[in-house]
Amino acid sequence: MSKLKELLEGVEVGWKPLARNDNAVAELCRGRVMSKSFLEENIGVYPVYSSQTANNGEIGNINTFDFDGEAVTWTTDGANAGTVFHRTGKFSITNVCGLIKILETSKLNYRFLFYWLSIEAKKYVYSGMGNPKLMSHQMEKIQIPIPCPENPTKSLEIQKEIVRILDTFTERTDTLINELTTELEDRKKQYNYYREKLLSFKDCLNNCLNQDLQDSQNFQDKVVWKMLGEESVGKFIRGGGLQKKDFTKSGIGCIHYGQIYTHYGTFAIRTKTFISEEFAKKARMAKYGDLVIATTSENDEDVCKAVAWLGKEEIAVSSDACFYTHSLNPKYVAYFFQTEQFQKQKRPFITGTKVRRVNADDLAKIKIPVPSPEEQERIVAILDKLESLTASISEALPNEIALRKMQYEYYRDLLLTFPKDNIKA
Repeated sequence: MSKLKELLEGVEVGWKPLARNDNAVAELCRGRVMSKSFLEENIGVYPVYSSQTANNGEIGNINTFDFDGEAVTWTTDGANAGTVFHRTGKFSITNVCGLIKILETSKLNYRFLFYWLSIEAKKYVYSGMGNPKLMSHQMEKIQIPIPCPENPTKSLEIQKEIVRILDTFTERTDTLINELTTELEDRKKQYNYYREKLLSFKDCLNNCLNQDLQDSQNFQDKVVWKMLGEESVGKFIRGGGLQKKDFTKSGIGCIHYGQIYTHYGTFAIRTKTFISEEFAKKARMAKYGDLVIATTSENDEDVCKAVAWLGKEEIAVSSDACFYTHSLNPKYVAYFFQTEQFQKQKRPFITGTKVRRVNADDLAKIKIPVPSPEEQERIVAILDKLESLTASISEALPNEIALRKMQYEYYRDLLLTFPKDNIKA
């Protein structure tokens, strides 16, 4: 920063339009239409960039290229309109992208232009008719600051120093975010590994196979596999006719099936929504310890997602869901519903095409390992700790990313704030 302060001392800033002007700094062009079939029929090594921002905007690779060298591209249409990228090498762009080529690189640095347009381009997006757009005739109006315009050598030196600072800041931010993301993924894998291991009892079974019949019998006495619907284990009760229109601001708690895979985790002690006391009289109610299960979903993964209800009051359960009243540890059952062995047993019972379903009668046929209450509690205690650690990282990560983004944008804007009293059209 001290070097930049020294470079900027006493420096004037000139302003030039981006394009279509005698005083312009760049020229603009658009990409071409490339269909999905074209991409599939011309697979190669050269990237094609489109209007998306995921994967750096890349939608495929073809065997030819339209551009070679350094450029800035921008998204012209859709939700990401006004997003800019710095490109190098051989590549192509589609018709929903624009490309900027600097006329004199001895006077303007591409990365400097990229950082400036990262701030300014979004301001020129037109959102009328529900489809955001940033066409060339708007893009070309953006004014570009040129520090020390009378001295191109010093101007480039200033631009490069600003770029160096922002590149360093970006790299550090990206590194930290990648480290946090990797840690979160590692924690999730660790959690999933121990959950599968603890709830499979395979090690115990393998040990028994290597011992005498008596030991095997002792093992079977400790851990038995029972159907969820066995009389000694539990029963499934279908939810009632609860719909979203029945929600009230307060009253009796309720769980709608769609909330189970969008709002709730392994267990809950309070509900997101409520119904009136009058409506509750005719609703089907789950009590403390019951498992509330979504029996309908748009995908196989979410169908049969479950949440253990650990609140003190009884709650209403919607249709397209059921609740499981049982004699087991509530969290133990909820964790079991997350395991691969449950998923394997569930899959043959899934029906439907667009909407996927598993009915309560079929759920009752799924087998669960049933150890002693003490062992169930021990397993739950271990998984609670692992889930808590994973959840804390999951919550911290988006907050940290948002904080770093704000910090980056603050310094970027600070470095790229120039007086605008001498802008000329």
